[in-house]
Amino acid sequence: MPAAHVTLTDVLATAASDATGALWRLEGAARQLDANMIRLRPDTRGTAHVEADLDVLLLVVAGGGTLHRADADEELAPGVLAFVPRGEQRAVSSGPDGLVYLTAHRRRPGMTIRRAPSAVTAEGGEAPCLLPRVCAECGRVTEDSAARYCSRCGERLPTAESRP
Repeated sequence: MPAAHVTLTDVLATAASDATGALWRLEGAARQLDANMIRLRPDTRGTAHVEADLDVLLLVVAGGGTLHRADADEELAPGVLAFVPRGEQRAVSSGPDGLVYLTAHRRRPGMTIRRAPSAVTAEGGEAPCLLPRVCAECGRVTEDSAARYCSRCGERLPTAESRP
């Protein structure tokens, strides 16, 4: 099944019934758009975060929940399309039936290796370990050190107890 042409029925049918996180994502190196279909278990709430660089469209395809914005909460139900501008604090939570939603946004540029200004001491010390902030599902490094879920795919981030 090509990644750029699927049906909602196929995506939901091929995902395990208890699968969470990214059920589907747009693939291909030469694209300008990222899109992910995310499933949250019933009564789950993601960590509030701010996406500083990207506007996001969110389309609910199944279940229900709430989009928590800094100034108000919005009900999410199948067919609801929400625009979340960059720089706005947001979190998504699912209701008792769980939540499946599609996100779409401009593709992020590839990751680069650079030294964080505060990561090295004046004596030349060592940069802090970023492994707890790397999503095992999609590889994104979160800028929010307190985040518990990946803002790109919704997968739970590693904890100190889950790391080797």
